[in-house]
Amino acid sequence: MKRSTRKLIVPGAIVALVFALVVLAPVLPLQDVRGMDIPNRFSGPSAAHWLGQDGFGRDVMSRLIWGGRASLFIAVGSALLAAIAGTMLGLLGGYFRGVVELFTVRAVEIILCLPPLLLALLVVAILGAGTWPLILALTILYTPNYTRVVYAATQQVRSLDFVTAQQAMGTHPLKILLRTILPNVLPPLLVQMSLVVASAMVIESGLSFLGLGVVPPTPSWGLMIREARGAMELAPLLLVWPSLALAGTILTFNLLCDRLQSALDPRAITAGGALWLRPRGPKKPLTPLPAPQDAPLLEITDLSIAARDLELVRRVTLSVRPGETMALVGESGSGKTLTGLAMTGLLPDTLRLTGGSALYTRRDGTRIDLATLDEEAMRQLRGDEISMVFQDAAASLNPVLRIGDQVAEAITAHANLSGEALSARVVALLRQVGIPDPERRLRAYPHELSGGQRQRAMIAVAIASNPRLLIADEPTTALDPTIQAQILALFAQLRRDTPGMGMIFVTHDLAVVAEIADRVTVMYAGEIVEEGPVAEVFARPRHPYTAALIASVPESGATRLTAIPGAVPLPHAMPTGCRFAPRCAHATERCRERPPQAASPAPNRITRCLRWEEVT
Repeated sequence: MKRSTRKLIVPGAIVALVFALVVLAPVLPLQDVRGMDIPNRFSGPSAAHWLGQDGFGRDVMSRLIWGGRASLFIAVGSALLAAIAGTMLGLLGGYFRGVVELFTVRAVEIILCLPPLLLALLVVAILGAGTWPLILALTILYTPNYTRVVYAATQQVRSLDFVTAQQAMGTHPLKILLRTILPNVLPPLLVQMSLVVASAMVIESGLSFLGLGVVPPTPSWGLMIREARGAMELAPLLLVWPSLALAGTILTFNLLCDRLQSALDPRAITAGGALWLRPRGPKKPLTPLPAPQDAPLLEITDLSIAARDLELVRRVTLSVRPGETMALVGESGSGKTLTGLAMTGLLPDTLRLTGGSALYTRRDGTRIDLATLDEEAMRQLRGDEISMVFQDAAASLNPVLRIGDQVAEAITAHANLSGEALSARVVALLRQVGIPDPERRLRAYPHELSGGQRQRAMIAVAIASNPRLLIADEPTTALDPTIQAQILALFAQLRRDTPGMGMIFVTHDLAVVAEIADRVTVMYAGEIVEEGPVAEVFARPRHPYTAALIASVPESGATRLTAIPGAVPLPHAMPTGCRFAPRCAHATERCRERPPQAASPAPNRITRCLRWEEVT
């Protein structure tokens, strides 16, 4: 038994005992809760009355158990109703944003402006005292608490890659909310539940103490405290019993929910607008055309990406042939990842393609322009024809789903497999990517795998449908050298197993490029500055930026490493001429006046530099 589970035993047993007593109160051999024995009023504990008798001679233990029934029913009932309403509002507002957020999250926040006790008093004053008016008052009071907690948690989860993957596969938003996001926001919800139950019990007791809650003769802990207050000097134990019951139940419930948070958290199990308001691109028909003979697998021409009027990627032109690995390199902020995301239709909502084309040759020999496809058409290609391995496997894999389930989901998105055939395919994929003991590992959660195994699982998801174009976005980042070498060996094996598959390998590590790529494309500040065969570019770079990158890595063989001065310019502060000019030792006034045009210093070589002949 795991430690987190053992910690649940004591508080769970106490809470279970309390609930069992109050639920079974009608069948327990208790004294009549309303039976009076006036001659023996204020009597102390005895064999007949274990906790004594109150000011009317009624049995204190019977009233304590029946009083807990009323108090817990109101507190737990209102907490559950508030949780359901608040969770629904928080999920909708946090996921869809926009107008939906205004009418869900922002609307209920108005309630937070009202003092809690006064709001409860207002509802009770309008509807009258009693159990159900009190439940309604507390539900209204606590719904905003749940809404804000779930809203904040949803905001964090919705931006993670595994949610983006669900959206990319066309999963209905309601299914994403219930199956993907809700399990990930449950831990803070449990903490909020414990706080709400405790607070509701206190408010219920306070209102009952004031005579505005549970109506006599129905007992409640608040009423018992109110009645005992007048007899504190004569029978102080009458105040002790309901106070202990109230405080003990609240503390135990808080402890249980706190430990449930750790026990139910998937990471510790084994230690804007609604659908009709979401922005969608214009519907454009999928019109494939016959591909020319010997056409590239992917041919990008003058592709530009912008956020509103701010251009982030400018006129990118590159190509990938079947069976070829093209490395896309550059510093952070160069536009490498955005270019890869554009090819899979996964650009953030705030970004858009502003020009250019991306002609892709499908399995059937026809070509389509990826830049003109709507989401539905892109979804037909994503995973089946084009797939992507994301940089952070820990964020890309859903932490609440087992590895096997996530690989199976990628398979069934494009193949009609189920049962034993699907399980066999999942095991085969996990074995193909080098995960040991795949029959057992398919039942593991992502956090149970090492960093290298998570990356392998991510690769298994990406190749589940045998894509023709694989985009790997820095898949070896944050891995130690040994694991990095294993992942690179895995990609090399994938190339041998699928000779027709083209690959775009996004990285900033030139040593990786030398090991895995056939051609290299160097990006800087959203532009391609040099392109050519890896061996030729590394032997004789024709752009100062490429030369500076090579000179800054130990594998270059230089006697002295040199750092590139300055930093990549921000998108809103790009130089008017050559974007690398402020950091370039070869720059002249002519370089700063106008952007350089692409030149071809040799066959299959491209450089964007006015003085490329002087670089090396």
